[in-house]
Amino acid sequence: MPFIDRVDAGRRLADRLRHLRGADVVVLGLPRGGVPVALQVALALDAPLDVIVVRKPGVPCQPELGMGAISEDGVRIVDDEVVYLAGVSPGEVAEVEQRERAELQRRALRFRDGRPRVPLAGRTAVIVDDGIATGSTARAACQVARARGATRIVLATPVAPPGWTERLGDAADEFICVETPAAFLAIGQFYADFSQISDDQVVAYLRGASALPVATHVPSVTPSREPPARDEEVEVDARALRLGGHLVVPQGATGLVVFAHGSGSSRHSPRNRYVATVLNRAGLGTLLFDLLTIEEGGERSNVFDVGLLARRLLDATYWLRSDGRAEGLPIGYFGASTGAAAALWAAAEQRAQVAAVVSRGGRPDLAGPRLGAVRAPTLLIVGGLDHEVLELNRQAQTHLRCKNRLAIVPGATHMFEEPGTLGAAAELAREWFASQFASTARAVA
Repeated sequence: MPFIDRVDAGRRLADRLRHLRGADVVVLGLPRGGVPVALQVALALDAPLDVIVVRKPGVPCQPELGMGAISEDGVRIVDDEVVYLAGVSPGEVAEVEQRERAELQRRALRFRDGRPRVPLAGRTAVIVDDGIATGSTARAACQVARARGATRIVLATPVAPPGWTERLGDAADEFICVETPAAFLAIGQFYADFSQISDDQVVAYLRGASALPVATHVPSVTPSREPPARDEEVEVDARALRLGGHLVVPQGATGLVVFAHGSGSSRHSPRNRYVATVLNRAGLGTLLFDLLTIEEGGERSNVFDVGLLARRLLDATYWLRSDGRAEGLPIGYFGASTGAAAALWAAAEQRAQVAAVVSRGGRPDLAGPRLGAVRAPTLLIVGGLDHEVLELNRQAQTHLRCKNRLAIVPGATHMFEEPGTLGAAAELAREWFASQFASTARAVA
């Protein structure tokens, strides 16, 4: 099974689109299933997210058989072969199209929830769906984007049949696909979880993306008046490997936080970079680095190998302390998802000398028996609506013997996509690290 779910598919697709980072890009999801995939792409590219609503009018006596596609701005594609073979008259085509256009308009208004369209004129439009079968929906979406002034169209999808680009011709300027399996029957066969997406979920994804905090506008944090002492791309020495990273150490830093991302994301994770910026502006250093090489990341088992991730985290810690890179500062770990388990696993090693740990939406239970060996003060941050993970954190907390606290962010789901929730989590982390680093400094003095 190539993909766990649409989030997994979106992250893997985003890796294929990183060459667009820094360009003037708008990501456009095709509702409903394409929107959660597109959200991961938008986060990875730091780009705005919007939708293009497309409907596939069906043959009157067989509605599941599409006879073309219609979309916003009057775009209309008719599959003449299907219409002919099904014996559909022009009047019937017009009647079905009129009905579908009314539904199209209703959905467009519902999904945007009062927000205006994101302008496309002069920009690159990245159109994303959760899979492409016939291509009629995607073709209509590309036509809409061109009609709205996009100068370049990139059509991206996690899965499509072999030869899919030939069907689409010049609909897009660039085609990106993660998997093109030969035995292609339906998109859903390539997902372990292909649950239906509701209208309300689409609205929530779009609302969350539009409200995601931007690193240059962080509330309740006073920006430093001085440039960082260090702000550089680095290569972390992990024994025989070199792992890319970004190290920031503000002037007068009081501690340094190493980030352990999870679920196959990289040092470019927009959520972790946002949290890192909050910490930097509070006078804390940060290291974001890739725990896996590109080749290792392609093997899904490595993504969930907590022991391997923990060893890489320890390698980074020892590398920081060598040659004075950490400047004698106390070191803490910030982990998300499986990265939180790796952070706790590594913190259980006494030689790591970790001063504090923060887990955001983490899976501390995956650290298993090592939880009882953690001595660093630990903060577990969980979304109030992330019920399953919240219960796992509560259970894991009973095994911790160190100073610890469980902080629940109201209204947040697992990805902290809801307005203000990621900012709340970042503030909790900032306060915890600042407090624990200060305690470490007093103990040393």
